[in-house]
Amino acid sequence: MAAKTVDEYIEGLEGWKRDVTAGVRGIVTNAAPEATESVKWAQAVYEVNGPFCYIKAFKNSVNFGFWRGVDINDPKGLLLGTGEKMRHVKLEGMEDIDEETFAAYVKQAVQLNLEKGDPTKG
Repeated sequence: MAAKTVDEYIEGLEGWKRDVTAGVRGIVTNAAPEATESVKWAQAVYEVNGPFCYIKAFKNSVNFGFWRGVDINDPKGLLLGTGEKMRHVKLEGMEDIDEETFAAYVKQAVQLNLEKGDPTKG
């Protein structure tokens, strides 16, 4: 059965993936308290004026991604991807969480959505 809430999504994960997902969720909710969270497209999705980031667990990693990732200032070069807009950070354990950098990404992503609108609408 698919998770209906982000709590259920996290509870359905095992071991370090649960810890990493919960840790990143905490960063997102602290950096963007106005955001709504839901499970869409089989992942945790955070929205302010449209979706701005997601957390998705895979077999060997957790992706923390951004709809407007190409527009995010990334001085450490952590964001991966080759698409036109989206980028993600691949997390393989708690040691990969960079709280300060990730909070900055979240704040930038929210601001981009406020300035440019919903990234899924064009």
